Formats: sequence, C-alpha cells, structure tokens
Amino acid sequence: MPEIRTITLSHKEVVEALIRYQEIHEGIWQLYVEFGIAAANIATGEDQILPSAIVPVQKIGLHRVEKESLIAVDASKVNPK
Repeated sequence: MPEIRTITLSHKEVVEALIRYQEIHEGIWQLYVEFGIAAANIATGEDQILPSAIVPVQKIGLHRVEKESLIAVDASKVNPK
C-alpha cells in the first residue's frame, strides 16, 4: 500500500473536527479564516521583477452563527454530550 501523503477535508469536515477538538457541545459554528496582506517585489524570471501581493492565512478557527449552512454546523449534532 502506498504511503498517504495528503489528506484533504471539506470546509464542513474541518468545522466538525474543530468542534470536537475544542469540546464544544452546543451552538452553531462556522469556519473562520483570517487573512493578512503584504506586498513585495518578486522576480518572475531573470529579467523581470513585479510588484506582488502576498495573502497569508493568519488564523483558522470557528465563529458562532445563528443558522446552519455549507460551512456551519450544529455542535449538538456532531459532538453531543
């Protein structure tokens, strides 16, 4: 069997995993991603440098909301007490 190198999750699966990890048992929670922005001059070849934007993911977490959606789940359903 080949070695597994990558495991991917849907946004909803990430929310469910974080709810379980944080031991949350109530409320509706959705995926929260916080981005930053920076600029730099980046060489794209030997004779070209271009001003560029860099958008790093700074934080990933959960945000409590009122309704379930494609990225929000009810903690009482995925992690009951």
